[in-house]
Amino acid sequence: MPDRLIRLLPFIGAWPGLGRRQMLADLRAGLTGAIIVLPQGVAYALIAGLPAQYGLYTAIIPPVIAGLFGSSHHLVSGPTAAISIVVFSVVSGIVPPEHPAFLSYVLTLTFMVGVIQLMLGIARVGTLVNFIPHTVVVGFTAGAAVVIAVSQVHHFLGIRLEAGYGLVDRLRAISGALPATEPQAVIIGGVTLATALLVRAYRPRWPVLLSAMAVGTGVGALSGGAAAGVQMVGATPGALPPPSFDLIAFERMPELASGALAVAMIALIEAVAIAKAVGMRSHQRIDGSQEFIGQGLSNLLGSLFSCYAASGSFTRTGANYDAGARTPIAGIFAAGFVLAVIVWFPDVTGYLPMPAMAAVVFVIAWNLIDWNRLRDIVRASREETTILAVTVLATLFLGLEFAIYVGVFLSLLLFLKHSARPNLVSVVPMTDRPGRPLRNAHKRGLAECPQVLILRVDGPLFFGSLDHVREGLWAACDRGYSHVIIEGSAIERVDLAAAEMLAQETERMRDRGGGLWLCGFKDDALRLLRHPVLSSRIGEQNLFSRAGDAIAAVFETAPLCDACQREGADVCRLLR
Repeated sequence: MPDRLIRLLPFIGAWPGLGRRQMLADLRAGLTGAIIVLPQGVAYALIAGLPAQYGLYTAIIPPVIAGLFGSSHHLVSGPTAAISIVVFSVVSGIVPPEHPAFLSYVLTLTFMVGVIQLMLGIARVGTLVNFIPHTVVVGFTAGAAVVIAVSQVHHFLGIRLEAGYGLVDRLRAISGALPATEPQAVIIGGVTLATALLVRAYRPRWPVLLSAMAVGTGVGALSGGAAAGVQMVGATPGALPPPSFDLIAFERMPELASGALAVAMIALIEAVAIAKAVGMRSHQRIDGSQEFIGQGLSNLLGSLFSCYAASGSFTRTGANYDAGARTPIAGIFAAGFVLAVIVWFPDVTGYLPMPAMAAVVFVIAWNLIDWNRLRDIVRASREETTILAVTVLATLFLGLEFAIYVGVFLSLLLFLKHSARPNLVSVVPMTDRPGRPLRNAHKRGLAECPQVLILRVDGPLFFGSLDHVREGLWAACDRGYSHVIIEGSAIERVDLAAAEMLAQETERMRDRGGGLWLCGFKDDALRLLRHPVLSSRIGEQNLFSRAGDAIAAVFETAPLCDACQREGADVCRLLR
C-alpha cells in the first residue's frame, strides 16, 4: 500500500495478515481492557467533577479514534487520572462543578485541546514533548496524585463539603468537619481499600479495582446503601454518547486558552511516552507526530459527543499488550464492550457507594507515583531533586496547569546556567604518545608553556556563554600568557555573537603583541568564522583544523620565552 495512504490512515497498515487468530487475540484483549476501564472511567469522571457516565463516554469514542489514527498498535487512550485532575483544576478555577455551565466549559476545553494537538501533529513537531524533562513529569504526576487523593478524603469519611476548595483550604475544611465523619462510610471505604491491597498482593492477576469495587458495593448494600444515608454514584443514562455540539462555547475559549495548552501538552507527553514504552517491548517504531494527530482527532471528535479530555493510559495499554493484542482493533472491541454496559446495564453505577469509589481513587493515586524514579532522582542529582521538589510544590499549591510550566522553566534555567559557563580546560600535547594528543594539564600534572596557553572549551559558544569565555581569556592575559590557542573540538555550536567576540579578542590580543588562535572547530563554525565580515578581522592565518598546526604557527612568531632561557627549561620546545 502507498506510504502516503498509510500515513493518512495508519490503521490500514495493521490489516494485512489479520486473520481469525489475531482477531480472537484482539477480542480477548478488548474484553480485558473493558473490565479495567469500567471502574476507572467512573472514578476518573468523579475526579474531573463530572457525572460517572462522562468517564464511560470518554472510554468509548477517544480510544477508537486514537487507535485508528495513531501510530501505535497497542496504545489505549481514554480517561486518565492526571488529565482528569488537570481538567478539574482548570475549569473549577473559572466556574464551580455545580454550576450549570461546568460541563460546557469542560467540553469546550476538550475541543481546544484536540485542535492544539491536531495542529501540532500536522506541523510534524512530535519531538516537542522531548523539551519537557522526565523529572518534571514525575514530579507533576506525584503532586497530582496527592491532589487527587485529598479531593476524595471527604467522600471516604462521609463528610459533605462544598466544591472549589484549594488543597490547603480543603484540608482545613476536612479537619474542621472530622466530628461529622460517618462510621458507615469509613467502613465501606476501608473494606474496599483493604480488598484492593489484598488482591494486588495475593492475586495480582485478578482485576484489582473491579474486585475492590464489587466488595465495596456488597458492603454498601448490606449496610442499607442510599436508604441508610450512604452517598451513591448514581445510575448512568442508558443511551449512546449524546451529541454535544451546542455545548461548545467559542466565546469561552480565551479564558480557557492557557489551561487548554497545558492539558494538551500533558496529554501528549503521557500518550507518546506510553506508546514508546510499549513500542520498545513490541519492537514497533512510534511516530510521535502521528500520535499527536491521533490524540488530537480523538479529543476533537470526542468533545462533540460528550467526552472530556483523554490521553494514553499506562495501565490499560500495558494490560492490552499483555493480553495479546495485535492491532488497534483491540481498543475498538474494548469500547464496544463498554458501550454494551452503558446501553444494557445503565443502573450498574447506581449501586456504587461514593466511599468505595474514594478508596478506588486512593489506589489509583498511589499507583500514579513512581516511587523508584523518585528515589533515583533524589540519590543521583541535587539539581534534578530541586526541579522535582519545585514541580511537586507547584502542583500542590498552584494551579495544576501552571505546574508543568514552572518545572520546565526551572529546568531550562538550570540548563542555561550550565551552558553559560562551559568548562575551560588547559591542555597540552602528550609528546610521548603517537599523534601528540591533547590532555588536561592540571589533571595529569603536565608542564605548561609560560607564554602559550592551549584552552579547550567544553560546551557551546553562544551569546549566553561568551562573557564567561571572554573572562577566561582576560584571566589568561593577566597571568602572563601572550598567546592563547582555543581548541574547539568540544564546542557544540558557535553563534554570531560568539564569533564577534572571538574577532574582538583576536584584535585585542594582536594589539598587545600576542595572538588568539583557533583550531579544531567543526565545519559549521568554521564557515561562520570564515565569513568575509569576520575573516578580515580574525585572519585566515589564525584558523586551523589541527592543534599541531596551530602550535607550529604560534612558535613561528613566538620566540623562546624568557623563563625557559633563564631556568634552562624546555617547555616551549616540548610544545613545538
